[in-house]
Amino acid sequence: MFRSLAPLAVALAFLAGCATTAAPTNVADTASRTPQLSTLSKLIADAGLTETLRGAGPYTVFAPSDDAFKAVPAKTMAELAANKDLLKSVLSYHVVAGKIVSADVKNASTKTVQGANVALAKSGTFVTVEDAMVTQADVPASNGVVHVIDRVLMPPKK
Repeated sequence: MFRSLAPLAVALAFLAGCATTAAPTNVADTASRTPQLSTLSKLIADAGLTETLRGAGPYTVFAPSDDAFKAVPAKTMAELAANKDLLKSVLSYHVVAGKIVSADVKNASTKTVQGANVALAKSGTFVTVEDAMVTQADVPASNGVVHVIDRVLMPPKK
Protein backbone atom coordinates (compact mmCIF):
# COMPACT_ATOMS: atom_id res chain seq x y z
CA MET A 1 0.00 0.00 0.00
CA PHE A 2 2.77 2.46 0.87
CA ARG A 3 4.51 1.85 -2.45
CA SER A 4 1.51 3.11 -4.36
CA LEU A 5 1.52 6.34 -2.34
CA ALA A 6 5.18 7.10 -3.07
CA PRO A 7 4.58 8.52 -6.57
CA LEU A 8 1.74 10.63 -5.20
CA ALA A 9 3.97 11.94 -2.41
CA VAL A 10 6.68 12.82 -4.93
CA ALA A 11 4.16 14.61 -7.15
CA LEU A 12 2.75 16.57 -4.20
CA ALA A 13 6.24 17.54 -3.06
CA PHE A 14 7.04 18.72 -6.59
CA LEU A 15 3.85 20.78 -6.80
CA ALA A 16 4.47 22.27 -3.36
CA GLY A 17 7.95 23.28 -4.54
CA CYS A 18 6.42 24.97 -7.57
CA ALA A 19 3.93 26.83 -5.40
CA THR A 20 6.69 28.36 -3.31
CA THR A 21 8.45 29.79 -6.35
CA ALA A 22 7.40 33.41 -6.14
CA ALA A 23 5.96 34.95 -9.25
CA PRO A 24 7.04 38.51 -9.97
CA THR A 25 5.09 41.12 -8.01
CA ASN A 26 4.05 44.57 -9.25
CA VAL A 27 6.65 47.34 -9.38
CA ALA A 28 5.56 48.94 -6.08
CA ASP A 29 5.83 45.65 -4.19
CA THR A 30 9.05 44.74 -6.02
CA ALA A 31 10.59 47.98 -4.75
CA SER A 32 9.37 47.30 -1.21
CA ARG A 33 10.88 43.78 -1.29
CA THR A 34 14.26 44.92 -2.63
CA PRO A 35 16.54 45.78 0.32
CA GLN A 36 18.50 48.53 -1.45
CA LEU A 37 15.24 50.32 -2.43
CA SER A 38 13.80 50.90 1.06
CA THR A 39 14.05 54.71 0.79
CA LEU A 40 12.35 54.71 -2.61
CA SER A 41 9.62 52.41 -1.33
CA LYS A 42 8.91 54.75 1.60
CA LEU A 43 8.85 57.79 -0.69
CA ILE A 44 6.48 56.03 -3.13
CA ALA A 45 4.09 55.53 -0.22
CA ASP A 46 4.59 59.12 1.04
CA ALA A 47 3.79 60.47 -2.45
CA GLY A 48 0.64 58.36 -2.72
CA LEU A 49 1.97 56.45 -5.73
CA THR A 50 1.78 52.91 -4.34
CA GLU A 51 -1.64 52.07 -5.82
CA THR A 52 -0.68 53.62 -9.18
CA LEU A 53 2.46 51.46 -9.37
CA ARG A 54 0.41 48.40 -8.42
CA GLY A 55 -1.83 49.10 -11.44
CA ALA A 56 -1.91 47.40 -14.80
CA GLY A 57 1.03 49.26 -16.31
CA PRO A 58 3.28 48.24 -17.84
CA TYR A 59 5.85 50.51 -16.22
CA THR A 60 9.60 50.83 -16.38
CA VAL A 61 10.93 52.22 -13.11
CA PHE A 62 14.45 53.60 -12.85
CA ALA A 63 14.74 53.08 -9.11
CA PRO A 64 17.34 55.07 -7.17
CA SER A 65 19.10 52.96 -4.56
CA ASP A 66 19.29 53.92 -0.89
CA ASP A 67 22.88 55.06 -1.54
CA ALA A 68 21.60 57.33 -4.34
CA PHE A 69 19.19 59.01 -1.90
CA LYS A 70 21.99 59.41 0.68
CA ALA A 71 23.88 61.52 -1.90
CA VAL A 72 20.96 63.98 -2.25
CA PRO A 73 21.52 67.12 -0.14
CA ALA A 74 19.58 67.11 3.15
CA LYS A 75 17.92 70.41 2.17
CA THR A 76 16.53 68.84 -1.01
CA MET A 77 15.28 65.77 0.88
CA ALA A 78 13.58 68.05 3.43
CA GLU A 79 11.94 69.99 0.59
CA LEU A 80 10.67 66.75 -0.95
CA ALA A 81 9.32 65.62 2.42
CA ALA A 82 7.48 68.92 2.88
CA ASN A 83 6.06 69.17 -0.65
CA LYS A 84 4.07 66.09 -1.74
CA ASP A 85 3.49 67.48 -5.26
CA LEU A 86 7.22 68.02 -5.78
CA LEU A 87 7.94 64.52 -4.41
CA LYS A 88 5.37 63.03 -6.78
CA SER A 89 6.92 64.94 -9.70
CA VAL A 90 10.45 63.75 -8.88
CA LEU A 91 9.38 60.13 -8.43
CA SER A 92 7.24 60.05 -11.59
CA TYR A 93 10.28 61.40 -13.48
CA HIS A 94 11.80 57.95 -12.75
CA VAL A 95 8.88 56.10 -14.39
CA VAL A 96 8.28 55.42 -18.08
CA ALA A 97 5.00 54.04 -19.39
CA GLY A 98 5.73 50.72 -21.09
CA LYS A 99 8.21 47.96 -20.39
CA ILE A 100 11.80 48.61 -21.45
CA VAL A 101 14.22 45.80 -20.63
CA SER A 102 17.92 46.56 -20.85
CA ALA A 103 18.33 44.62 -24.10
CA ASP A 104 15.78 46.96 -25.74
CA VAL A 105 17.36 50.26 -24.63
CA LYS A 106 18.15 52.54 -27.56
CA ASN A 107 20.30 55.67 -27.46
CA ALA A 108 17.38 58.09 -27.47
CA SER A 109 15.11 60.13 -25.26
CA THR A 110 11.84 58.81 -23.91
CA LYS A 111 8.97 60.53 -22.15
CA THR A 112 8.47 59.91 -18.43
CA VAL A 113 5.16 59.70 -16.61
CA GLN A 114 6.06 63.13 -15.16
CA GLY A 115 5.96 64.55 -18.71
CA ALA A 116 9.61 65.45 -19.31
CA ASN A 117 12.01 63.38 -21.39
CA VAL A 118 14.97 61.38 -20.11
CA ALA A 119 17.96 60.33 -22.18
CA LEU A 120 18.55 56.59 -22.29
CA ALA A 121 21.82 55.17 -23.56
CA LYS A 122 23.45 51.80 -23.89
CA SER A 123 27.06 50.89 -24.52
CA GLY A 124 27.76 47.17 -24.43
CA THR A 125 26.11 45.96 -21.24
CA PHE A 126 26.13 49.40 -19.59
CA VAL A 127 22.83 51.29 -19.49
CA THR A 128 22.39 54.88 -18.37
CA VAL A 129 19.41 57.13 -17.83
CA GLU A 130 20.48 60.78 -17.88
CA ASP A 131 23.66 60.76 -15.74
CA ALA A 132 22.68 57.71 -13.68
CA MET A 133 24.12 54.26 -14.23
CA VAL A 134 21.90 51.20 -14.06
CA THR A 135 23.55 49.05 -11.38
CA GLN A 136 20.98 46.22 -11.42
CA ALA A 137 18.98 45.76 -14.60
CA ASP A 138 15.80 43.90 -15.42
CA VAL A 139 14.30 43.18 -12.00
CA PRO A 140 11.05 41.56 -13.17
CA ALA A 141 7.66 42.80 -12.04
CA SER A 142 4.19 41.55 -12.98
CA ASN A 143 3.36 44.96 -14.45
CA GLY A 144 6.73 46.00 -15.87
CA VAL A 145 10.38 46.06 -14.94
CA VAL A 146 12.60 47.80 -12.38
CA HIS A 147 16.17 48.98 -13.02
CA VAL A 148 18.17 50.04 -9.95
CA ILE A 149 20.17 53.24 -10.60
CA ASP A 150 22.96 54.98 -8.71
CA ARG A 151 21.54 58.55 -8.71
CA VAL A 152 18.32 60.39 -8.03
CA LEU A 153 17.13 62.13 -11.17
CA MET A 154 15.70 65.63 -10.87
CA PRO A 155 13.18 66.76 -13.49
CA PRO A 156 14.03 69.90 -15.42
CA LYS A 157 12.68 73.14 -13.94
CA LYS A 158 9.62 74.41 -15.79
